[in-house]
Amino acid sequence: MTEKTHFGFKEVDADKKSEHVGEVFHSVAEEYDLMNDAMSFGMHRLWKKILIELSELSEGSVVLDVASGTADIPKLINKKFKSISMHVTDINESMLAKGRDRAINENFFQNCSFALASGESLPYQDKIFDLVTVGFGLRNFTDKMKGLKEMKRVLKPNGVLLVLEFSKPTNSLFSKVYDWYSFNIIPKLGSLLVDDSESYQYLAESIRMHPDQEALKGMILDSGFAECKFYNLVNGVVAIHQAK
Repeated sequence: MTEKTHFGFKEVDADKKSEHVGEVFHSVAEEYDLMNDAMSFGMHRLWKKILIELSELSEGSVVLDVASGTADIPKLINKKFKSISMHVTDINESMLAKGRDRAINENFFQNCSFALASGESLPYQDKIFDLVTVGFGLRNFTDKMKGLKEMKRVLKPNGVLLVLEFSKPTNSLFSKVYDWYSFNIIPKLGSLLVDDSESYQYLAESIRMHPDQEALKGMILDSGFAECKFYNLVNGVVAIHQAK
């Protein structure tokens, strides 16, 4: 039988999930930054800055950003560090093109290289990165454990993994409000701003199907990392997992 996995709340063939996810991100690429600002009230920018503060980076470090999208994280890193070697990757051609164009237009491309690559099969040698980051991308992987093992493989022995992802609110009342917002407001914003409610319905569903904070910590440790801790933001709506 064909192996199954989830695509939002739907069940699909595992070997077809990346194709379905690709269609979503081809659809939303043009207005991705606008929708991120609208959905998070601009707070995603603060969350990414906090991620950089946890990075333990120094000048001369070699960094890989997985599922880079429009290159928010590479931009922040290049703004703070002038001699970083930054590898920007995404599995989706439309998103990678947006990130590359942004790097050129906003003048942070000097230390960046761009690669069309899956986080589950990284085209890099073992143990070459000081830091691997993935912001709001892990939940779209078909095989999260495979992706985590790949990130572990390419990190130096003292390297750091940072995963910024939507998670599970720690307060039950807040969780109900968050659910209402996710399934009633986000698809409407998608329809109003980019004429695409279906893609944003999937994005809301994908958040609910993603492992919670403790479950993701367990997966990270099981993938071979020696230690992992997480930081809840906005009552656990978002969490940053830091692994070494």
